[in-house]
Amino acid sequence: MYLPALARDLYKSQKAVEALELILQETVVSEQSAVKEELRQARAEHAQLKKILEGRKEQSKASLHKPGPHF
Repeated sequence: MYLPALARDLYKSQKAVEALELILQETVVSEQSAVKEELRQARAEHAQLKKILEGRKEQSKASLHKPGPHF
């Protein structure tokens, strides 16, 4: 996946987590379990995107320092 696209997805994911956290604070106790489940899924997606992005960045750095082919 392309780095800027990953960064955009990560940003959207972070905003979704923040929105769900606000909703959870405003929700009555009897309805919190559904919001908690959505929040758990959103956090898992955010963490996964973050790991992918960090891996891509490390991969990019490594390729910059790799010696090229010598002919």
